[in-house]
Amino acid sequence: MKKWFTTVLTLVLVLSALAAALCGCAGGKTESTSSSITVGIANDIDSLDPNKTVTAGTREVLFNIYEGLVKPDSSGNLNPAVAESYTISDDARVYTFTLRDGVKFHNGAKVTAEDVVFSINRCADASSGNQLAPAFDSIESVEAVDDKTVVITLKEGDSEFLPYLTTAIVPKNNDDYENHPAGTGPYMFVSRSPQENVVLKKFADYWDPDGTKGGTPAHIDNVTLKIISNPDMLVMNLEGGSVDMIFHLSASQAAQLDESKFTVTEGTMNLVQALYLNNAVPELAVPEVRKALCYALDRTEVFDAVSDGKGTPVGSAMYPAYGKYYLSELNDAYPTNLDKAKELLAEAGYPDGFDLEITVPSNYRQHVDTAQVLSEQLKRIGVNVSIKQVEWESWVSDVYQGRSYVSTVVGVDANTLSAPAMLSRYVSTASNNFVNFQNSEFDETYALAVESTDDAQKTEAYKKCLTILSDEAASVYIQDLPDLVGMSNKFTGYTFYPLYVVDLAAIRPAE
Repeated sequence: MKKWFTTVLTLVLVLSALAAALCGCAGGKTESTSSSITVGIANDIDSLDPNKTVTAGTREVLFNIYEGLVKPDSSGNLNPAVAESYTISDDARVYTFTLRDGVKFHNGAKVTAEDVVFSINRCADASSGNQLAPAFDSIESVEAVDDKTVVITLKEGDSEFLPYLTTAIVPKNNDDYENHPAGTGPYMFVSRSPQENVVLKKFADYWDPDGTKGGTPAHIDNVTLKIISNPDMLVMNLEGGSVDMIFHLSASQAAQLDESKFTVTEGTMNLVQALYLNNAVPELAVPEVRKALCYALDRTEVFDAVSDGKGTPVGSAMYPAYGKYYLSELNDAYPTNLDKAKELLAEAGYPDGFDLEITVPSNYRQHVDTAQVLSEQLKRIGVNVSIKQVEWESWVSDVYQGRSYVSTVVGVDANTLSAPAMLSRYVSTASNNFVNFQNSEFDETYALAVESTDDAQKTEAYKKCLTILSDEAASVYIQDLPDLVGMSNKFTGYTFYPLYVVDLAAIRPAE
């Protein structure tokens, strides 16, 4: 009896071990689809409605919830997403999209051609608040030819219109996009506690569950975005284990992380950090004053103090990822020259300098540190700087939207890899022209670029726009900041994009 019991017990243990082993084999996959991660972010999102977002931090999050007809990859290519394929007419006026089969919204509804037409028209409606709305003025019509085909016809040919079609496709039948968002992305919205967290969940019905069609399926089931506005507290939470990943570390913050527990990945932020000047302020309305501030800038000092010597110089309103538009020669337009700076100030009627307030969002350490370095540099030419640190929400409402400020240090990013995404804000009448730049030559050149159907002519016009911004010293352009991402060694897969986005779907548990 005892021998029989021992044999049976042994058999049970063997079978149990075998079952555990089998679960473990499936479990490399099971682990990656049933795990959780907590990501620390500096700002709360400003809206869950993709047409009402204002800040880059919000777009970072919504990138995972919404998709357009096309979607950028980490190399900057635009790949079919909600659309399976597309064609562009020879004159770049007619864009025809064939929708992908089986794409569902997070609410379970199937994506239809009517949803696409509705989404494009909603984006084009200026009252929607979408920052892409001005670009959609060029649309003549949007038609659902059949259940799978959408044709967008432009008033004039535009070879650079495709990037705008990354705009979110949303369900037509949704009465509350703010509280019940439904996209087609790899993650779906679960809940939000303002100033505390945003919770996302893997979308089980994602159109590319195994990543064979060009999508990026989520590896991790549950994502909690924990809002921590104090940059030092963000790092402390990472070190203490209450968050697993944080973005946009300063060099000093990254250096304090234990390499045996954390991985620091370096890329670029894909933005233009500058001392943005309110051109409507009397002193700053004078071009000579703005140029004097440019000549006082010493980028090397900024790079050394803010990012351990790292950073990519930027001399106008375009960062290097834009390739054919980026003009590296503008980086040397204002070499550090204190005598020249003082001469220009005297010429402008400020021989003894003047007082300058720099408003800076307190939750971005790099911008605060940059403002402090600039304060010392500008003191050398008699400009007395006072630094006003404000909460992010106040910066958005007072500086960006209200234009109630003198100068500010911040990074301006792009919502698409199109030249207008960076340049349209400098048009005199633009609603987002927060620096109040007014220049008729710029306006005319920009209009020429937008209207041109010849790519070479369009490119040259955009480059001329950048040159005008440099010549007029619209602001003190500094750099594209390095981006340091700190992540627990329990996870891997973080991928940088040429846009200011975070691809949560690419992150997975480390083996």
